[in-house]
Amino acid sequence: MAVDLESPSNFITTRLRQAVNWGRKYSLWPLPFGVACCAIEFMSTVSSYNDISRFGAELVRFSPRQSDMMIIAGTISYKQAPILKTIYAQMAEPKWVIAMGVCASSGGFYNNYSTLQGADHVIPVDVYVAGCPPTPENLLFALTQIQDKVEKEGLVPSHVRHAIREQA
Repeated sequence: MAVDLESPSNFITTRLRQAVNWGRKYSLWPLPFGVACCAIEFMSTVSSYNDISRFGAELVRFSPRQSDMMIIAGTISYKQAPILKTIYAQMAEPKWVIAMGVCASSGGFYNNYSTLQGADHVIPVDVYVAGCPPTPENLLFALTQIQDKVEKEGLVPSHVRHAIREQA
């Protein structure tokens, strides 16, 4: 058995990263944070007609310790912001966040004293889904964008990734 000195030195870690990310890509466990009408569209996305399970996200978990992808569906008030932050902190690493709908992305048409103008003011958001409410197809497209991020990601934990992103 000969050792090929021409191959890159990180061959083993690259292949390990690809194998781990392939497994993560097709085993995302969503945690719905449904607080408004977009949660109804999330329910239709997990139905048999749209079949979110073909993307590997069929195990909807309502426990943050058992999930790695949060889907924020709806308007977030300032009173809910600490709860959202606590739930995000309890999620398993690595973790991703989808802001579903205009209200979760930017506050929507609720520009008042009690509404948070976007979930990204509290926790880091990876993918934004436009619409009021967005269609199930839009949410499935966001899920494929998360899968692309997972596939390209290194073996660095997400809290380190977000800390680096905030410094840049």
